[in-house]
Amino acid sequence: MQTQELIMSSSSQKLEESVATDMIHKITGAWVSQAIYVAAHLGISDLLIEGEKHVDELSKLTGAKASRLYRLLRALASVDIFTEVEPRKFSLNEHAEYLRSDSTHSLRSLSMAIGDEWSWQSWGKMFDIIQTDKLPLEDLYQAENAYAYFAENPESNKIFSNAMTDFTRNTIVPVVLETYDFSDVETLVDIGGSYGALITPILIENSQIQGILFDLPQVVNDAGTLMEEAGITNRCEIVSGDFFISVPTNGDAYILSQILHNFNDESCIRILKNIRRSMKEDGKLLVIQAVIPEGNEPCFNKLLDLELMIIDTGAKERTENEYREIFQSAGFHLTEILSPSGPVSILEGTCS
Repeated sequence: MQTQELIMSSSSQKLEESVATDMIHKITGAWVSQAIYVAAHLGISDLLIEGEKHVDELSKLTGAKASRLYRLLRALASVDIFTEVEPRKFSLNEHAEYLRSDSTHSLRSLSMAIGDEWSWQSWGKMFDIIQTDKLPLEDLYQAENAYAYFAENPESNKIFSNAMTDFTRNTIVPVVLETYDFSDVETLVDIGGSYGALITPILIENSQIQGILFDLPQVVNDAGTLMEEAGITNRCEIVSGDFFISVPTNGDAYILSQILHNFNDESCIRILKNIRRSMKEDGKLLVIQAVIPEGNEPCFNKLLDLELMIIDTGAKERTENEYREIFQSAGFHLTEILSPSGPVSILEGTCS
């Protein structure tokens, strides 16, 4: 009996230590995030494309202090980002490849956006955010919200837009292309489509579609490169404007990817009503967003919902019922939710 109690006590202690270690990793996760940001900002992965390099050479190429750069890369290698192939000499590995700027699956801009000063400083105010409705950007930069900050800070705006392009390519495009049938769509309007990371592959896969890419002037001024590379500039018109005022007319499908979660319910309804007035009566509304599930299962988008707290006061991820109410208030009927368990879902709406 005593032996059995000792075994159970030992197992319980090991379990407790394992849980504690896991908790420590979660608590210190920001260390890893910021270390990735620094490596991305320095362009380390780009410098290793042609092969391994000694930290002294990387120091000369980046202007970073060699001893501190080594400690950074050693730490990242310990979490499987880069590989120390010989003492003080590093190479790319599977994870570090995603920090290359030339990769079609690059996440470099996403890591730079997460580590950008405005984001990092805002997360430092999370305690205040939870207690009040005030955005930290107001005190930190006298900006009403993230978009007002971007309007005054073009470099951060470019990083954020590129980050959204990275996120779209890696998570949204595969879901949309594998899940939705665009065969009956002739004119597709991408509302808030940034640089065209979503509409471009849709047009490539569906040769019958004519596209319209719609976003703010400061965004679409840099759009077009992806379409030129894909050879579809003759099939997609780039239009600038403000979706709170109006959107292009006569589309038979309107797609909004990762747009509505940036705004409060009233603003979402206003955007959707503008689309409802502009689209054909038999048109389709396609909202690409996470749908927050019930329960305690792991869900990346429940954490992304916290990030939205620093974007704008009304920004949030929503449940299925919350989206149904918004659709109904704007004159749409939510007909179907595709890929409900994926990183994002496709919420299809028709005019009601």
